[in-house]
Amino acid sequence: MSAPPSSNRQTGRKVIAQNRKARHDYAIVDTYEAGVVLTGTEVKSLRLGRASLVDGFATIDDGEIFLRNVHIPQYEQGSWTNHEPRRVRKLLLHKEEIARLVGKTKESGLTLVPMALYFSAGKVKVELALARGKRSYDKRQDLARRDADREVARALGRRSKGM
Repeated sequence: MSAPPSSNRQTGRKVIAQNRKARHDYAIVDTYEAGVVLTGTEVKSLRLGRASLVDGFATIDDGEIFLRNVHIPQYEQGSWTNHEPRRVRKLLLHKEEIARLVGKTKESGLTLVPMALYFSAGKVKVELALARGKRSYDKRQDLARRDADREVARALGRRSKGM
C-alpha cells in the first residue's frame, strides 16, 4: 500500500492574459498550443497574473518559432537576474507543426498571433492563432451582425415574457 503521490503542481488551465482585440482585428483560421521558454523571474511575474499580449506576434526563423513584443513586466523581488520585459521568447512546437505553419504563413499571407497565455499543469503555454487580417469593412460587418443578433435575442426575450 503506497500513499498517493503528493504534488504541488497545478491542474487545469489558469489564464494569465488574453488578447481580446485579436478576434476583432483578425479572422482566426486555426489555433495551436505551444510551450514557452522562460526564465525564473518571468514565471514568477506570470504567477502574479501580469502580462500583456496586445502588440504580440510570432515569427518563424530558421525552423524555430519566436514570440515577439509580448510584455511580461519585471519581477519586483528580482535582483540582477531579472529579465527584459519585451525580450524575444522561443516557442516549443513539434517539427511537423512548425513545417505546417511555415507552409501556411508563406503561401497565403497568414499571421501568427498569440490569443492567450495560461498555465496548464504548472507549465506556461501560449495559444497561437493562425490568422488573416480583417479589413475595416469586415469589422463593420461583424459589428452589424453582432448588433442584429443581440436585437433578435432581445425580441425573443420580450416575446417569451409576453410583452
